[in-house]
This record gives sequence, structure tokens and C-alpha cells, in this order.
Amino acid sequence: MRLVVAVDARSDLAAGLTREGHDVLGVVAASALALVAADGVLGIAAEDLLGTLAEADAVVLEVGRDSLTAGVVALCDRAGTRILPVCASPADERLAAAFGLEKPMAMDVEPWHLADTLAAPPVAASEAPIAAARPEPRVIAVWGPAGAPGRSTIAIELAVELARGGRHVGLVDADTHAPSIAISLGLADEGPGFAAACRQSEFGTLDVGELTRISTLLGRSGVHVLTGVNRPSRWPELSESRVAAALAVCREWADYTVVDIAASLERDEEIMSDLEGPRRNAATLATLRSADLVVAVAGADPVGVSRFLRAHSELRATIGATPVVVIANRLRPGALGIDARGQVRRTLERFGGIEGVWFVPQDPRSADAALLSARSIAEVAPKSPLTLALRRFVGEAVVGVPAVARGRGMRRRSAA
Repeated sequence: MRLVVAVDARSDLAAGLTREGHDVLGVVAASALALVAADGVLGIAAEDLLGTLAEADAVVLEVGRDSLTAGVVALCDRAGTRILPVCASPADERLAAAFGLEKPMAMDVEPWHLADTLAAPPVAASEAPIAAARPEPRVIAVWGPAGAPGRSTIAIELAVELARGGRHVGLVDADTHAPSIAISLGLADEGPGFAAACRQSEFGTLDVGELTRISTLLGRSGVHVLTGVNRPSRWPELSESRVAAALAVCREWADYTVVDIAASLERDEEIMSDLEGPRRNAATLATLRSADLVVAVAGADPVGVSRFLRAHSELRATIGATPVVVIANRLRPGALGIDARGQVRRTLERFGGIEGVWFVPQDPRSADAALLSARSIAEVAPKSPLTLALRRFVGEAVVGVPAVARGRGMRRRSAA
């Protein structure tokens, strides 16, 4: 079989596939096809690559947001060339599935296994057998734009609600700008916390038992908390590779891991310098790329909605095909007048194309009582409208319920 190899992370794949009897016509950068498809590379080099692609039977492609685009898929379709995706993370696997590619291979796949896969007919990711043991652990990132829309409050209450029914839930503070979970819950921020988990992940010593040891159990809730850095100046400890590795271990540690992250998605450091070095927003970006679900929090007032809409497009560009659910937090009629829900819903749908918004009402009395006692709102005021709204959100949008019950819930929400 004639192949083109477009994998940056593995320099041995081309030689290994050649040993297995395949004819490797060319080895190119992972982003080369995307550049050609977008007319970013012109001239003889582009013509040669297009000619090689037309002669090839398949291209082994390292999946990433810079390497896999709609233009690349269309280019390979026109050439009649099969794409065999190679992925380094669950986020890359979701991206490959979003483009309808076949079941991806792991980045550390052996060349002989890759050769066997190429010799067999393509198998779509949706047709691959799924092991049904326990519910797959999930990483849930709680994000919101600048302006304190209530990310940390939603993250805490979300973790507590997810822990109902005996689930093991991890709550992680990965905010490198203004961490607040420890002080909100009255926990000591001098403990090891998430920074220690990140350091140990770099050396390969982080495991499930160690995560339990360095975390703090939140009362009897079943939530284990990994507190954030106690000084914002310690943000270099939460590098992108460390955070991604730590969250990978969290998948085996807890049924659900809720991660509170900072608002900023900027990459100014990469614009100023292309050298490797610490990035202030690396923890936020790494968490979003590792997440199975992003809970996006918007303030339910004119300023909060405006800020959310400005940042939403950047969020989408960062996470790709990762599912997003939007919560309009602190809903109150005083800031929006009559039909506050309708106004927020119509504004997000019209200017952001966002449908299915969930609403959490403002409850300052319960929130103040929880902050005063350094506990969650669900524990202090279990019948609070805020608690009930988040309980419904968890049951219908995160954990999932039977189809009939979900249909009734959707009708009630539409009528609201």
C-alpha cells in the first residue's frame, strides 16, 4: 500500500511501515495538508504534495486542530485517499469522530499494528465495540468570561450534586489567576493540592492512591478537593503538559472530575515568543482540551451576556467539537425587566447561535449563608432555588436520565 505519513510526534513510523512492506511515498509535517488545503502553501512544494497525495492509497495523519480541517478531508476525498487518524488525547479522538473518520489509533501504536489496520477495511468510530463496565469517567471544565459570573460557585455546587447517589467526584481548582475554592470551602490552601499533583505527574509518580492522599474530603459529600495555588505567582507550576497528565490520572481516580478554570483564553506569550516556556493560561487551555464537557457560565444580566458573547467564539475555537452547555447564572428580573429568561435566551440564540440555555436563579441569602459557614449552598440550604436548579441541570444535562423523563424535563424547560 502506498502511504503518506503526516505525523510530527513519531519519527519512527515511516521506517516501521516500510519494514512492514508498505511504500511510503512521502513524510510531511502534520499541518502540511491543512496549509495546502487553505492555500497557505503555494508553488512547487504544494503541487508536489498534491501529486503525492493523489498517488497514495492512504495518509497516516496526526490529528489536531492545526492538522485536521474540513479542507483536509475534502482534499483527501477528491484524491480518493483514505485518512487513518493517529491521536494523542481524547480531545483529538473526538475531533476525528466529528469529521466522520475511522476509529483512531493511539500515538504510541506499533508500526505492525498500524500496518494491520491499513490492510483491513476502515471501521467507523461509531461501529467500534464499547466496553460497558462502569460509567466512563469524565472531566468537566467550568469556564466563564471575565467579570466573575460565578464559575467557582457553579463548580462547587456541580461537584456536590454529582456526588449524590454515591458517585466519587473530584473538584479541582486550576485557576491560575484568582483561585478561590479553598477559601470558599474553608480548606487550608497550604496543602499540596493540584500543584503537587501536577509536579508528580511530570515524573510519572502520580496515581489514584496519591490523588486521594493529597486531596481533601469535603465533609460527607463524597467530593475530594484538590485546592489551587495559594499565590497567583505560582502559576508556572501548572504547565500544559503537567495539567494534561494530572487530569488523565483523574479519569481513573473519580467518576467525574469538575475543574474550575480561569476566564482568559489568550495566547499572547506565543505571539511574543515561539520559544518553549511557561504560559499563564496553559492550565486553562490544557483543561479545556482534556475536557469531555464544558459548562460555560454567563452572568444573566446585560453586561454578563455581552461579555459571554464576545468570549464564546474564542472558546469554540479552543475546544473544537467538545460539547458545551451554557448556564445563565444569577437570573433576576430586576436587571432585565419582564421575561428575563426569554430575553437572555433570545439574545444568546440570535447573536451566538446558542440554544438550550439553563438558568440558575439568584439566591443571595443562601449564597451568603454558605460563604459565612464555608460550606456548599446545597448543604446549607438544600431547598434553595439555586440548588434545585443545579440538581435538575445535573440530572438532565450531565448524568442523563431515561428518555421519557428527559422529554418531560425538556417540555417544562421550554415552557419556563
